[in-house]
Amino acid sequence: MNVRWEEHGWERIAPGVGRRRLPGWDATVGLVVGEDAVLLYDTGSTLREGAEIRVQAQSLCGRRVTHIALSHPHFDHVLGTAAFAGVEVYGAVGLGELMLHDSEKLRDSAVRHGVRASEAASAVDVLVVPGHPVSGEWTLDLGGRRVLLANVGPGHSGHDLALLVPGDREIVFCGDLVEESGEPQAGHDAIPSRWPAALDRLLALGGEDAVYVPGHGAAVDAAFVRAQRDALAARFGTA
Repeated sequence: MNVRWEEHGWERIAPGVGRRRLPGWDATVGLVVGEDAVLLYDTGSTLREGAEIRVQAQSLCGRRVTHIALSHPHFDHVLGTAAFAGVEVYGAVGLGELMLHDSEKLRDSAVRHGVRASEAASAVDVLVVPGHPVSGEWTLDLGGRRVLLANVGPGHSGHDLALLVPGDREIVFCGDLVEESGEPQAGHDAIPSRWPAALDRLLALGGEDAVYVPGHGAAVDAAFVRAQRDALAARFGTA
């Protein structure tokens, strides 16, 4: 763990915890290193991108990724998963069934947003879905470090999974429930009426002093999440 994260394009948030903002859509992938296991949060938009993340993660922590948590079922967060062999994959309950049922839509969405048709098709052909559905909260012991996966949605999608990393200052990986580099995107699968409540759950999970890592953009604080929650409530006419 003597390698400097920044040399690989990663932002070190705390000891053994970092993230990378991927090119293209500015999507975040997170990395949490324990003594016995390594957890990756999201996997990128193509197999090529996933393989690059795999190599970088191994360089950063000296061993391979063993666990993956998928934040939600959009192409820029899930299509790199098959680049990781033998991992345990987690997602909000129902995510796996949705991804398999809508695999053609997932491919088409990737192509529509600029992924090469051949790359999108290759990723969907070997699509990896979560084997561990999270219906509430799930604690993972990575060895000397416990992290919490929390099914806090629906909101941005029907299957939003957050990651809490305890420490001197809590770190919350939010997926696209929170976006900093642009206005939160509400696609066809968003559930706007439930989104503000999902952000309330994020705030309860992390607390006032946490670092909140959006699915796109720079890390933010609780005040930013609360302001975005209120803006979404006003935008969609919810409480």
